[in-house]
Amino acid sequence: MKKQEVCKLIKKREIADGIFDFTIESADIAAAAQCGQFLHIACGGYTFLRRPISICDASNGEVRFIFEVKGEGTKLLAKKEIGDEIDVVGPLGHGFEIKGNVRKPIVIGGGIGVFPLYKLTKQLTNATVFLGFRNKSRVVMEDEFDAVSSMTIVGTDDGSYGYNGYIASAMEGYLNLNECDMIYSCGPMPMLRAVKKIAEERGIPCQISLEQRMGCGIGACLACACETKKDGTERYAKVCANGPVFYSEEVTLND
Repeated sequence: MKKQEVCKLIKKREIADGIFDFTIESADIAAAAQCGQFLHIACGGYTFLRRPISICDASNGEVRFIFEVKGEGTKLLAKKEIGDEIDVVGPLGHGFEIKGNVRKPIVIGGGIGVFPLYKLTKQLTNATVFLGFRNKSRVVMEDEFDAVSSMTIVGTDDGSYGYNGYIASAMEGYLNLNECDMIYSCGPMPMLRAVKKIAEERGIPCQISLEQRMGCGIGACLACACETKKDGTERYAKVCANGPVFYSEEVTLND
């Protein structure tokens, strides 16, 4: 179910420089939201196109999303204050599949890709979580993930905090010593390529959430088309409608 709704902003925090944690009121969206889905948000001002922002969490009539200021639209959105109204369409997209026979899942996220993995981790049992960031100043939500997982490993590209290096390498080292029957991933493309390669070489099912520029958010404009492969046939899928979550073998992650 998706709907357009004008929602009140009830919580706002800047959790790192330029990264904002918002919570809005919406009983309908909160009830319908699934892990990995997103909202299409009108930022206001002269920005015509809505911005796709992943749902971080949703329950009890509240919907939480976290975003980084990257352009004029998100800059305007960040200026909203508690009590202001935000025009939202959602929930949108195909989210993560949570299968009952999965007993040893891994959740791996990088940068702003960690945010849509929080609701997922809360619903999984015995999840091992890997979170990668550029440096210590960008590390967010470590305690929150740690509280809902069996173990959370944080790494930084520059070694300023936690594991020293790319977080996919930390996951690979873990897999050398531990079993896993599903990998869930969201983050920058280089990380997703590495995760896809590691998972497929080891025969581990892997779900990947793609971060893609979008126009309409409902599959009409084709701005977010990505190359996929299914049943040996190359094709194109709409990330907003067919995704953003795909199984790794379905997706061609081009450079």
